[in-house]
Amino acid sequence: MKSIQRLLDLSGRTALVAGGAGHLGTAACEALAELGCRVAVLDRLEAASRAGAKALGRRAFGIGCDLTDAEETAAAARAAIGRLGGLDILIHTAAFTGDSKRPGWAEPFAKQSAEAFANSLSVNLTSAFVLTRECRTALAKHPGGAILLVASTHGLVGPDPALYKGTKMQSPMGYGASKGGLLQLTRHLATTLAPRIRVNAISPGGIARRQPTVFVSRYKSRTPLNRMAREEDFKGAVAYLCSAASAYVTGHNLVVDGGYTAW
Repeated sequence: MKSIQRLLDLSGRTALVAGGAGHLGTAACEALAELGCRVAVLDRLEAASRAGAKALGRRAFGIGCDLTDAEETAAAARAAIGRLGGLDILIHTAAFTGDSKRPGWAEPFAKQSAEAFANSLSVNLTSAFVLTRECRTALAKHPGGAILLVASTHGLVGPDPALYKGTKMQSPMGYGASKGGLLQLTRHLATTLAPRIRVNAISPGGIARRQPTVFVSRYKSRTPLNRMAREEDFKGAVAYLCSAASAYVTGHNLVVDGGYTAW
């Protein structure tokens, strides 16, 4: 049998990470780079993409792309594949999140707008479909092609209003809807693209990002591991699902939530 070290080795592999300059995107890019992978960091702002790539070293480069534009997204994917000379791994971490500053988004349900809802679906869900469609041929050329979609526990369970009581935080309806859609997209793609390409998802729980103290306290109290997540908690999941360590795993959703959804 191959050693764990060899199964996790991504030397000579190439990856495209959408949302790669964001919190989880950065963790994913670091995990891949540390295992020897060359990485294309794709994000909305080209400057942020380049900064993220610079932090990874000379084996990475950045690409700016508006993921709400399907044609621009497809063109960015083609450009990344061209510069990488192929593609082995596609990761989609891009998303409008609960703290995204957009009118009609992180507001009480009655004030959430159809436009913000549609924009969230475009970034969180549709762009994953577009990128997969554009990358599938390159991913299928070599053994070990892998796709990883970042969903959320909000795609599994509804938000608990008690967590947000007395704070300015909101849980936008479009976020949960898009993440639930990503989980079904994962299953559909896993059966459609097999056996050449594996498709899996991870569902993060709440990640500590300077939320109000009362929210953090409530979240910790209903999480078995008694803390919120840190970005580095997801590096192992990325390494596993994007490497040969998970060669017989596809269509799976790995929940990384400290046990939040286990109650």
